[in-house]
Amino acid sequence: MIRKGSLLAIALLLTGCAGLRTLSLQETELEERQVIQLIHYAQRVATMTAEQQRHEYNAGNQEFARDKEAMSRMRLALLLATPAASVHDAVRAASLLEPMAAPGTNAPSPLRSFARLLYAQLNERASEQKRAGQMREQLEVRKEAERTLREQLEALKEVERTIMQRGQESQPRRR
Repeated sequence: MIRKGSLLAIALLLTGCAGLRTLSLQETELEERQVIQLIHYAQRVATMTAEQQRHEYNAGNQEFARDKEAMSRMRLALLLATPAASVHDAVRAASLLEPMAAPGTNAPSPLRSFARLLYAQLNERASEQKRAGQMREQLEVRKEAERTLREQLEALKEVERTIMQRGQESQPRRR
């Protein structure tokens, strides 16, 4: 009797776990579809005119103010992260993605993985822009050093010409 009860309890536990797995699988599939929708949205935003992007930004801001859920957060972040967009704001896009992309946040999911990817790309782009700015500054410093050296070289050449002229004038002329 105890054996049958134990087997029944184990069977019920396994059935319950299978139900949880099915629910998790359905959530994963839903998030996978949402990620695909977000990718399509990003492609659509990239082809919009500046006016359409501003309109989309206003609508996205209003939606995010009403509903701070993952989809509205991701849509607004994608819009702001679009390079060359009229409403481009990588810093705000990264701040929108940060809660979803932070390590240690809930279990991994397709939406969180996509958020982490975007967040990493934004951070990488920011560091590359910073590095490019530093390189531009170094280039300007080197150009200034080159200008200074050219001026010094020209001054030395002038001194050399003057010395040579004085040397020629001091020599007696032959007739």
